[in-house]
Amino acid sequence: MTSLLPGADVHPALDVPLLRDLIHPERELWTPRELRELTSFVASELTTPLLDILEFDTARRWWTRLGLTEGVELWLLSWLPGQGTEPHDHGGAAGSFAVLTGELTEDYRYPGGPVRTAVREVGSAIGFGAGRAHQVANRGGIGASSVHAYSPPLVPTREYPDLADIPDEIQPLPARRLPLERLRELADQEGP
Repeated sequence: MTSLLPGADVHPALDVPLLRDLIHPERELWTPRELRELTSFVASELTTPLLDILEFDTARRWWTRLGLTEGVELWLLSWLPGQGTEPHDHGGAAGSFAVLTGELTEDYRYPGGPVRTAVREVGSAIGFGAGRAHQVANRGGIGASSVHAYSPPLVPTREYPDLADIPDEIQPLPARRLPLERLRELADQEGP
């Protein structure tokens, strides 16, 4: 499913020098700003190949891994109307998503703060640090898609019954530095 290059996996439909250069296999950790720049650039500059591989699934959100290094994971997700996530945090990983098609509604909260809502339209991108929980959904009338990135990769998420239930401090889950071969195995078993 992915093309292998030293230090990284890349989806075969996106195995172009541009993406190989963007994911920097030697970079260990990415900041929220770097992740936002990555997802925004991939969504805007690789739109055609992304649309060529995009699928929608009526049973659940659909996703495919676009890239994986020891420092970052990159995904393409689709959302039919009514599909969304449960309230969750990213276990201490920094993250980002950029809207490729349609629009997504994000309800989010920092510990001790109010729940806020933002409608993310085509072209918008958000980067966030470890201390944030959110819930993302397609509340519109047409299918939506988005590009997501997380660093470090494959840190488990924690779900909450409600965003009001997040603790006063979101403790990071242990992020193990794993070799790319082990990350591949885990990524094939899980999704974003």
